[in-house]
Amino acid sequence: MTTVAVLADPPVPEVVLPELADRLPPESRVRLYRAMLTDVCTAIQRGGGDLLVNYRPTDQLSVDVDSEELLRDHLADALPEPARYEVQVGETYAGRVGNTLTHLLDAEDELTVAVAEPTAPLLAREHIGRVAMKLRSSAVVLAPSPGGGVSVAGFSEPINFTDAYATPAIETLTARARDAGLAVDFLPLIPTVETPADLATLVSTVRARARADRNRPDRTAALIEEFGLAVDEQGQLSTNFDS
Repeated sequence: MTTVAVLADPPVPEVVLPELADRLPPESRVRLYRAMLTDVCTAIQRGGGDLLVNYRPTDQLSVDVDSEELLRDHLADALPEPARYEVQVGETYAGRVGNTLTHLLDAEDELTVAVAEPTAPLLAREHIGRVAMKLRSSAVVLAPSPGGGVSVAGFSEPINFTDAYATPAIETLTARARDAGLAVDFLPLIPTVETPADLATLVSTVRARARADRNRPDRTAALIEEFGLAVDEQGQLSTNFDS
């Protein structure tokens, strides 16, 4: 079983999805983040992954909140199975990812580990199985996201994580793995949601899947309908919140 860590932020308006502030009201951004996080964590568990929720420590946040408590309260009744929780360690994102994965591989003797972005709700259970399968023959498995990002990164061997997520992360992580003499394989693109353009891509994809009666992230899809999110003929995002 592959352990999959999700590096989650506390679901509060001051922290989550700041680039969507012009498109969604604060509480709606929080609800969208919660929905995407839940869909990601559910996909990991249904795909056979051992879910680890890594939460931000209070001293790294702009607000005084208890990240673990907020995340536990939200996910307690939302997931198929109980999740494991641990605090993130490190000053940078790359450092936090590296510390988590290296600890799991070296200190806990995990054979394969991965990290998934909490804002990648199109992550599906089959992706988790494919990560585990590909890690049998390649030490590093990456799923790209738009703009050269990485939505899922799996490892059976550690790499040098210092600045490993420098843009474009998909190239930087690959270069670090190859410098270490490790084989690299890839999953199909799995988009993340940070910007209005990202959200438009998610909305169109989810609405198309719903029309085709195909699998879609349940909680995120429900909010897309509730918020009236749609993409018009000019490719612009519209919502129930538009004036």
